[in-house]
Amino acid sequence: MEIMIVRFFIFLVGFGLSVAGGVTLILELNLIIIGHSLVDYFVYISQTPELYLFASGIIVVWFSVYWPRF
Repeated sequence: MEIMIVRFFIFLVGFGLSVAGGVTLILELNLIIIGHSLVDYFVYISQTPELYLFASGIIVVWFSVYWPRF
């Protein structure tokens, strides 16, 4: 039972990281509206920590769901 609580907590942490990063990445899509190209957007987001938040959140969620049970 306590393993499921730990897995759920890890899932929530990963979900929070991915939401924090993903929302910011979506908000930064406004750069395209003001005249930047899609390539400029991808170059810009590859240099921001929000991309790493989003990617690490997705990885943590994946591990919390698919990691083998004990």
